[in-house]
Amino acid sequence: MTADPTTRKTPADPGSANRSYREVTDSRGRVYRVGETDRDILGHSRKSMVYLPWIAMMAISVSEYAYGSAEDTLSDAHGWTQSNTFWILSVWVFFQAGIAFPAGWLREKGILTARRAMYIGAGMCLLGFLALSHFHNVWLAIVGFGVVGGVGSGLIYATCINMVGKWFPERRGAKTGFVNGGFAYGSLPFIFIFNYAFDTGNYNEVLDLIGVYVLIVVAVCAFFFKDPPKNWWPADVDPLSYAGSGKNAASLAKNPPAVRQYTPKEAIRTGMLPLMWISIVMTAGVSIFGISFQVDYAKEIGFGPLVAASSMGVMAVINGIGRGVVGWLSDLWGRKTSLVFVIVVLGLAQFGVIWAGDIKSEWLFLFFAFLSGFGGGAFYPMFAALTPDYFGENYNATNYGLVYSGKLVSGLFGGGLGSMVVDAWGYDGAYALAGGVSMVAAAIALLLRQPGRDGRTAAVAAPRTQPTS
Repeated sequence: MTADPTTRKTPADPGSANRSYREVTDSRGRVYRVGETDRDILGHSRKSMVYLPWIAMMAISVSEYAYGSAEDTLSDAHGWTQSNTFWILSVWVFFQAGIAFPAGWLREKGILTARRAMYIGAGMCLLGFLALSHFHNVWLAIVGFGVVGGVGSGLIYATCINMVGKWFPERRGAKTGFVNGGFAYGSLPFIFIFNYAFDTGNYNEVLDLIGVYVLIVVAVCAFFFKDPPKNWWPADVDPLSYAGSGKNAASLAKNPPAVRQYTPKEAIRTGMLPLMWISIVMTAGVSIFGISFQVDYAKEIGFGPLVAASSMGVMAVINGIGRGVVGWLSDLWGRKTSLVFVIVVLGLAQFGVIWAGDIKSEWLFLFFAFLSGFGGGAFYPMFAALTPDYFGENYNATNYGLVYSGKLVSGLFGGGLGSMVVDAWGYDGAYALAGGVSMVAAAIALLLRQPGRDGRTAAVAAPRTQPTS
């Protein structure tokens, strides 16, 4: 590796007495901070920055992916209509996604640390479940669970995704997909609890205990969170030639690093960030629609509670596992190819659900629930990995916050407006519309291109005289 031979002590870090690093600049001016290992910075392997975010994501998944299984009991207990319960989830999704950008901005300004964001989020999630448990007034429940709980979950989600992306810049597809998967299949036990052991006689205790569970799990994980220095790159991979282990080299060849660090304004001006935003609005809307209506549609068709619960359980598990699988595949196929693939699968699954319902086939219904879960989750880590792939890691908290904010629009038409479409067109019409929307989103994703790259992957080093911390 050709690089500036000057070594520097890591500044303003009490653990840096025996650490030094070099800053390597490629031909496009991108800076890589090399020389420090993950153990130098953390005192242990960076694998902990995969498993801890994964556990925290599993804890908060109950808020979204198990909610549909609790709706009937909540309606009976509080006297809410079906539309009321759908709008509570829609507001939750709106604020869960909407907080990503301001939280990212606060983090990058140094106002909000990763650990503090997690602590605040955990406390707000507890308050959200307490509101869902004890407020009969639907507006108070919307504020408590939808707004407060949504913001809390969003703080945790955004922090976890950003954390793993920073620690694995050379192989973020598989790692981001794995962490993101916890946000779906972590809800599986609660889906069955809500279907079989959740009623108007015990709903207070169940929801209160879930809130406490989320608080404790997230707070414990948060205690160990730590960001790497800006521009950090793993010491065992040459950022100029991508020399290193075979799996790293293969992933970087398919998904080369961003040509430079783009600020949010610069990322928007490339045109690629707005395209990502539009695509995620449409795709997430279809995914949220499926989450919201899967159980109700199964019951409407006449399938028993086991099939209804199992269809949602299958969707949640495959939604999560699919994120990890596609994340791994994206390191081999390329991020954009994988993204288009899963969006098309999601769209086809919507038409399959209609077919299964029309012929009253339980096994086909479960199969297409499987496909819907796969496609309806796997696109999230693709956008999470594409964002730093295209725009760099230094502003990823805000850049990905902007992309992910598309989900706040999705929540409106995926849940609340989705219920209106079901009322007007029936389930067949609503699922057909969802399938069409997904296909349009796939076409938009085909237009994505990495800004500033002309096909060259090799680079040369240029000296740097000042460290970036």
